[in-house]
Amino acid sequence: MHIFYTPDIEQVKELPEVESRHCIKVLRLGEGDEIGLIDGKGVYYRAVISEAHPKRCAVNILETVMCPNPWPYRLEIAIAPTKNLDRIEWFAEKTTEIGIDAVTLLKCRFSERKEMKTERLKKILVSAMKQSLKAKLPELSEMTDYKHFIQRSFSGRKFIAHCYDGEERRLLSECYKPGENALVIIGPEGDFSPEEVELALSNGFEPVSLGDSRLRTETAGIVACHTIHVLNQKK
Repeated sequence: MHIFYTPDIEQVKELPEVESRHCIKVLRLGEGDEIGLIDGKGVYYRAVISEAHPKRCAVNILETVMCPNPWPYRLEIAIAPTKNLDRIEWFAEKTTEIGIDAVTLLKCRFSERKEMKTERLKKILVSAMKQSLKAKLPELSEMTDYKHFIQRSFSGRKFIAHCYDGEERRLLSECYKPGENALVIIGPEGDFSPEEVELALSNGFEPVSLGDSRLRTETAGIVACHTIHVLNQKK
């Protein structure tokens, strides 16, 4: 069954224009065809097309199903966007497929990219949500100053993954305990500055390693996300 993203379906019983066009023009679905809808808030709808209009495809809701995340903990990753947009988009896509609650774009001292529009990134999150059969869209925050972000409250364990030799770091897999909420911050290709590491530690972050290999920024984010889920699957 084809699935479409309809964030306002409770108020407007029709697909957004982009989804309507894809449904009617591209997939050539018509009146009477059954489709699936997700609102990005954790609800799935089984529906039938009542008016096959390419700009405002109307539907009748047949069934409403609550679909909370299959993981009972909160997982957030804050990451410094890469200079190459394809790489940070790949990170966003894959972590959504694996499972993530929130993504924050960090502006650090050594960031390769100081500004970034999130419109395209949100589209990638929506596509990955539909592809992986999830009903909840990850929260996506605009570019956020590192010092401001690091001081915000978080109910759970907070980790900073950096690469400085001589600093005591344990593997994330040794620090994290299944069931805990987790926030992991990933720095730019040039890593966090020493001052940024110290600021994180003074605000309750624990220094961790993601393994012996030197990972690119987007790979580190995906490894952190996958590690948390794998540890919870083993409990």
